[in-house]
Amino acid sequence: MSIHKPVWFSNDTVMVSTAPTCGLTKGGRLLPLVDPATGKRIQTEDPDTGALVDEINDQLLSDMKALVAGDATDTLRFIPVGEVSLRTAVPAYYDRRFDEYFEDSIGVGPLKGFKSATIGQLIEDGVLTVRGGHGSPSQDQRVGDVPYIKVSDLRAGLVNINATNRIPRIVAEKQFWKGEASGLRAFDIMCPERTSKNIGDFCVLMPGQEQLVVTKEVIILRPGPAANFDPFYLLWALTLKIVRDQWKRIVFMQTNREDVGKRYLEIRIPIAPDTETAADVSQHFRDYFLTLADARSNLNNYLVSSSQHHFFVSGVERDAVDVNDLIVEAGLEAVAEE
Repeated sequence: MSIHKPVWFSNDTVMVSTAPTCGLTKGGRLLPLVDPATGKRIQTEDPDTGALVDEINDQLLSDMKALVAGDATDTLRFIPVGEVSLRTAVPAYYDRRFDEYFEDSIGVGPLKGFKSATIGQLIEDGVLTVRGGHGSPSQDQRVGDVPYIKVSDLRAGLVNINATNRIPRIVAEKQFWKGEASGLRAFDIMCPERTSKNIGDFCVLMPGQEQLVVTKEVIILRPGPAANFDPFYLLWALTLKIVRDQWKRIVFMQTNREDVGKRYLEIRIPIAPDTETAADVSQHFRDYFLTLADARSNLNNYLVSSSQHHFFVSGVERDAVDVNDLIVEAGLEAVAEE
């Protein structure tokens, strides 16, 4: 018996819908369509009774109707069979709208003269270096002085140290750092890799916070030896909307938590044509974080000299330093001179 093939069927492509709704809530109830301008439910006339009823938010059904009619939608596309893998059999992964918008933005307007590359390519070329966190100490080990950083401590662009999550230095050195220091540097760029909705939101490790134990579920990036930019340009690039939106495609749910695996290496970022341009476009980021570092150092000077206060600012626990020393420490002398 022959099987009917719909007109849209192809042996060479796979139809993928990335519709975000299917008419049902997580609890199995009908999902009403809400007007984002008013926050009110949109109503339509019931064809049988004529009564007004809530319209259902079912974009998957809209995609299927468009498929039958031979129409196109933003969330319906055909992917070549060779590009589909069972290891990435998640519809969102094949939604290339944000990648396409990124490519259309490179080399024009504010990014005229810029090129682009994936994080993976930049690591291969020595432009970026990447490492993971150290590990996760058990609850009974959290009785010392070295801060332990969880994913939830990376918020709003900064690393927020929880005074109740600290471990003995001997445990940090022997079990997690494998040496006398953490391997972290001031102004390293850190991002959750698993378990949190803020995957793709990068934070800056401030001076004074270098000696931490960081959970493995964190990505730590810094400019490599071949880079023509500093950490502040890297943060500028990673926080562009055209870059940030790409993370929506690579974040998968595994069991009960989000995960990016090694797919974050596919994220593309703009590359400035020269050091001067990189420093110019990221100047506001540089000014903010260096000013913040200077203010933290000044506060530390007071706290050390006073000894009457609880150290309530994360990381203000080091000996007094000058902001110029911080610039040298982070390898930003050339940028500072400009």
